[in-house]
Amino acid sequence: MKFKQICVLGLGYIGLPTASTFATHGVKVIGVDVNPQVVATLQNGGLHIHEPGLRTLVQAALKSGNLVISEAPQEADAFVIAVPTPFKVEESTLKAEGSQTAQPSTFNLQPPTDFPKADLSYVISAAEAIVPWLRRGNLVVLESTSPPATTTGLVSEILERSGLKAGDDFHLAYSPERVLPGQILRELIENARVVGGVTQASSDAARDLYAIFVRGDIIQTTATTAEMVKLMENTYRDVNIAIANEFARLADRFGIDVWEAIALANRHPRVEILRPGPGVGGHCISVDPWFLVEAAPDLAPLIHTSRNVNDAQPQFVVRLVRRALGGELKCKKITALGLAYKPDVDDLRESPAVDVVRLLMADGATVTAYEPFKLDANLPGIQLAPSLDSALQGSDLLLLLVAHTPLRELTPEVVAAQTNARLVVDTVNLWDAPLWERAGFRVIRLGVGN
Repeated sequence: MKFKQICVLGLGYIGLPTASTFATHGVKVIGVDVNPQVVATLQNGGLHIHEPGLRTLVQAALKSGNLVISEAPQEADAFVIAVPTPFKVEESTLKAEGSQTAQPSTFNLQPPTDFPKADLSYVISAAEAIVPWLRRGNLVVLESTSPPATTTGLVSEILERSGLKAGDDFHLAYSPERVLPGQILRELIENARVVGGVTQASSDAARDLYAIFVRGDIIQTTATTAEMVKLMENTYRDVNIAIANEFARLADRFGIDVWEAIALANRHPRVEILRPGPGVGGHCISVDPWFLVEAAPDLAPLIHTSRNVNDAQPQFVVRLVRRALGGELKCKKITALGLAYKPDVDDLRESPAVDVVRLLMADGATVTAYEPFKLDANLPGIQLAPSLDSALQGSDLLLLLVAHTPLRELTPEVVAAQTNARLVVDTVNLWDAPLWERAGFRVIRLGVGN
């Protein structure tokens, strides 16, 4: 199938790189976003998200004339839906007893009476926007992570309001993004791609679309299998992080060093334990497993439990900080180093570091946060420092929440010159504890019992 014009709906972390990559491979692309500020920023040559190399790619796509930014779809041969699919939580539902809320922290792993549900409102809106432009022979691909059967059910039903039938009159497929923030541009092209159609012809059409730029294998399957593959990949990671976090809690209880224990256990040829930390964040691993729990709660007790473990980890960190400060957080000044959900990105979505900060504040602490990759982050109620120096002023405790390279490269001499604080809680095993202790700091690490 040949594609002269493609319409990409959603210009976020996936949609914008996808639209720009198609455009730089010689295809006319209409990039659509319903946020007027995003549209205006891109039309004026700016960028609203951080990703290495993305600015150069977008500017090349715009300069070529192949990429046009718009607030509404236009006629095209293929439509790609790359909008967010967050989860929504009922007011009665708390993420593991207080995560992302203003409630004081109480470490409690009792499962909630309810659980987050997939918010498909953006997918619905995008599909509805395509309907007036849908023509016989077109291809529609859903890339947004979704519960199983979203493509064959919800999306198909909306698109068929056009009077055309999915699989007969137009092609419909699902193809999950499988890229890592910080390496999106490379992985978008090099990674294997799974495409699943509602019919074999739809799978073939999706294969032809991504063959425009994908160098990795393009594997064809059914739409629902492709949806499941994406959820399985992220759920696998979530479950394995949960066991690492439980190991850290157990090590704390038993008085051993979990980082040493993990390193030794991983010398077994068939063991690869992941790293514990302050929790799990981002728009994939912390969200996608809930879609499976929602779809079949009676069949997913392990997945549900893993989610509860990881969502409760910020509380465990707060308990560690409280213990380090002698049991009292009120009137204590804490410097939180890092707010992103993972190292060396500016993405704060579902970040456990943000949860930790909010929980500390709810328990009476004064917290100043420093996020080197997003100094202008908009986080209501959280005080962000414009520089490391200002973040360290007057601090009682330094709390390492993200293993950012600029934080890893700090030396105890530099930090000691900027603050009187000599107490460190390291939740990511970032700093060389003996080195910092020789410089006069007391270092408490997650998963290292006293």
